Amino acid sequence: MQTPDLSSPALRLSQLRVAMRAQQIDAYIVPSADPHLSEYLPGHWQGREWLSGFTGSVGTLVVTQDFAGVWTDGRYWEQAETELAGSGIVLKKIPSGASVLYIDWLGETMQPGQTVGVDGAVLGLAHARLLQQALGAQVTLRTDTDLLQQVWQGRPAMPAAPVFEHGAPYPALPRTEKLAALRAAMAQNGASHHLISTLDDIAWLFNLRGADVHYNPVFVAHALVGPERTTLFVADGKVPAALRSTLEQQGVDVAPYEQAAAALAALPAAATLLLDPRRITYGTRLAVPATVSVVEAINPTTFAKSRKTETEAAHVRAAMEQDGAALCEFFSWLDATLADPQRAPLTEIGVDEHLTAARARRTGFVSPSFGTIAGFNAHGAIMHYHAHAETAATIEGDGLLLIDSGGQYLGGTTDITRVVPVGAITAEHKRDFTLVLRSMIALSRAQFPLGVKSPMLDSIARAPLWAEGIDFGHGTGHGVGFFLNVHEGPQSISQSAMPEPQTAMQPGMITSVEPGIYRPGRWGIRIENLVLNVSAGESEFGQFLRFETLTLCPIDTRCVERSLLRDDEAAWLNDYHATVRARLSPHLAGSALAWLEQRTGAI
Repeated sequence: MQTPDLSSPALRLSQLRVAMRAQQIDAYIVPSADPHLSEYLPGHWQGREWLSGFTGSVGTLVVTQDFAGVWTDGRYWEQAETELAGSGIVLKKIPSGASVLYIDWLGETMQPGQTVGVDGAVLGLAHARLLQQALGAQVTLRTDTDLLQQVWQGRPAMPAAPVFEHGAPYPALPRTEKLAALRAAMAQNGASHHLISTLDDIAWLFNLRGADVHYNPVFVAHALVGPERTTLFVADGKVPAALRSTLEQQGVDVAPYEQAAAALAALPAAATLLLDPRRITYGTRLAVPATVSVVEAINPTTFAKSRKTETEAAHVRAAMEQDGAALCEFFSWLDATLADPQRAPLTEIGVDEHLTAARARRTGFVSPSFGTIAGFNAHGAIMHYHAHAETAATIEGDGLLLIDSGGQYLGGTTDITRVVPVGAITAEHKRDFTLVLRSMIALSRAQFPLGVKSPMLDSIARAPLWAEGIDFGHGTGHGVGFFLNVHEGPQSISQSAMPEPQTAMQPGMITSVEPGIYRPGRWGIRIENLVLNVSAGESEFGQFLRFETLTLCPIDTRCVERSLLRDDEAAWLNDYHATVRARLSPHLAGSALAWLEQRTGAI
């Protein structure tokens, strides 16, 4: 039998449609998800990318016999238009504040008697409920079939990297204390058992890390916490024997990954199970017997891991010094390279390679925390741009180079964006840069009540841009983990996020501040620091918080139009640069130290 040619999205979709007809499925959904609802996916679950050719981390593919479309948000529109060109797949733009428009489309498009299919193992429970509501009783929803398994030749195997301990001195609490605190939170919810599927929650709870997902030091697993013992469901061979013995002595049993559903099915009828409907899949929920009572609430670990302890904050500050020193060495090299008329051509890929190498020389570095975004001129306007060999721009001539990057260190996770001038820049470049800087300063200086809902802070950053009739199509800030995911909740400084109770700002949370201006086809500017929620004291009106800026790297004042900065804003920048110089100088020497001193001068 001849193997079908599946070298292009169009050919792959044709094979998927054959499988759909065989199963009598009229529309098939391929979400960007795995059984753990991860943002970054192991290769085994990157089916939407394999089928469509669209490589963005967020997007949903819907296929019928005569239509295929990818729904994604504004961060990826330019990228998606390029990658979907010629595939026959339509880009469906999700405006800011919306998230499930593919569900609305299916609700409006599907006819009575038709069937919508999706792999329930990777469909979020919350989305499944919305989908059932939109389709109504006249359209059948099938969640029992993974059509990708039928058509995806050479599908990557399940990840097999070993699990390792994130040991002393980094964890603030041993896993036994974390489990005790979790059981106390379960008791407050009236639950005897709790299932956790989100990989960063599991890694944090057990003080374990892995390498199953690019950039995120996590491992594929489920965890079932009972009244006395906990079961960690992970693939055979991933947990070393000595670590497995230690876990068992501390009340944690290790079982095969595929046994998680059976363990749920075997729960006693008297059990009460705590589930987070936003952090488990529909397929996982179906495994719970009807005789078991279910309490739905946010994972207690999601709150706990977001609130870094003083010990963790100290480790993050030390990691920021290492990261900042690496960045100074890189930018010193970059300035010297761009000034050399005899240099070899430097591309956006070369920028990434040299920056990663600078970080790799630093104490505690493990890996990048996400794929570096190095975008020159027009590429900088693509919010989640990633350079490829055939499309990477050469850094030459005049313009702006945007570099968004980060590192995973044993003592913390970093994420920083800086923009630097190349050759001569214009007054318009400087105006945009200074407006973004003013926006970043405005939020960085904010003081706010303890418990304020994080989305409400978004307008503080946007106000200087709104005043000029400018806006940007992504959130202003995301939570950041402790040697964990570069994106974590529950806080989110974004106009598209709902100001729900769980988004309340609490001491110890680490969040990004990253406003931007993007002019398609011309340039993009984003300035990003990470900040820590710390106490700002108490008044008769209650307790207040402020931000401590954690990121340590100069902001390029060659791009600043001083006349557009207020004196208090310039004072903030000068104070920040004085701190950067004082903290990083002991880690640098030679040309990198000279570069730091030059770039942190007062304006």
